[in-house]
This record gives sequence, C-alpha cells and structure tokens, in this order.
Amino acid sequence: MVKSPFISFNSENKGSVEFQVFSFTNKIRKLTSHLELHKKDYLSQRGLQKILGKRQRLLAYLSKKKRVRYKELINQLGIRE
Repeated sequence: MVKSPFISFNSENKGSVEFQVFSFTNKIRKLTSHLELHKKDYLSQRGLQKILGKRQRLLAYLSKKKRVRYKELINQLGIRE
C-alpha cells in the first residue's frame, strides 16, 4: 500500500516535491479567490504569477524524473488534463 503524501503532513514530507506542489496549489487557489474580489490588486497578481512559475518548474522536474508520481499527483490535485 502506497502512502499518499497528502494524507499526513509530517515534518519529513515538507521537503518533497509533491508536498511543495500541493502547498503551491493551495496558495494559488487562495490567491485566485482573492483576486476575484480584488481585481486591481496587482501585487497579488504578481505573486500569483511567481507561484505559478515555481509550481510549473517543479512539475516539469517531477515529470522528467518520476513520471508515475507526476501522474498520480496531477490526478489527486486535478490541475492538468
């Protein structure tokens, strides 16, 4: 049985690529809902773009190194088709 990195948030998992992508995804969703209310908050828009870029680079790394974990992560988070 494979443990999902999202079931338990132990301190040992916080450095893993999966946990980082998960936390970036949460931040992205939070900022997106914030920007729906505050359309002219350009500083938050820039922060969102930076987080999106970081997540994109992490996902590209994971896609190259561990394809199976990449596909599992995408299915769990529902971020790509």
